[in-house]
Amino acid sequence: MAREIVLDTETTGFDPKTGDRLIEVGCIEIEDLLPTGRTFHSFVNPERLIPPDAIRVHGITDDKVRDAPKFRDVVHDLMAFIGDAPVIAHNAAFDRNFIDHECGLCGHALIEETRWIDTLQLAQKRFPGMANSLDALCKRFKISLVERTLHGALIDARLLADVYLELKGGKERRLDLTAVRTTVTVEATAVGGYGPRPRPLAPLSTDVERAAHAAFLRATLKDRSLWEGYGLAVAAEEATAA
Repeated sequence: MAREIVLDTETTGFDPKTGDRLIEVGCIEIEDLLPTGRTFHSFVNPERLIPPDAIRVHGITDDKVRDAPKFRDVVHDLMAFIGDAPVIAHNAAFDRNFIDHECGLCGHALIEETRWIDTLQLAQKRFPGMANSLDALCKRFKISLVERTLHGALIDARLLADVYLELKGGKERRLDLTAVRTTVTVEATAVGGYGPRPRPLAPLSTDVERAAHAAFLRATLKDRSLWEGYGLAVAAEEATAA
């Protein structure tokens, strides 16, 4: 089965090169485009203060991460969860820059750039010129945002998993109709091969009724009679002659 990891992060700002750090990471495991129920989540102590502008976005305060593990304490569990699977993120360059920066600080190997899949790029190809933020895509695909009052790594990863499913073909991919089609075909074959009855049913009409019907066909419908195609008029005439 195709195993993939949907990942999202929350940070103190936009650029690790200016001193911003990662403060939360959340991952959702999916196989064949369906969530397995396995997740990874951790707050991270950024070893610096969180700016008010960032707190307004995700609601994560200094108090909330003061006793959280540092990235070097969670990186092995995070990487073990990811394994060798592709990593899916929205605006993947942002999350990759922070993960790479944190891995560099603690001397851990980086996730290869080729393993990252950017759902923003997928959305831009499918909806060029349209708003393609995670919120916009959720609204477009009618994915509920009712539980999301603020950004959160695990919540956003769950939403992104649903968006990724839609971008890869929609909910129809959850349905394997092959078996249904096969069943219908088999049933149609079983009941569709009609042949002559080994013991034909006796007619319910009388000879006089069949003769009257044949006369009606000749006088009224003439060559437009559909009954002729089934040999009924001929049968009626034969019955009359007998």
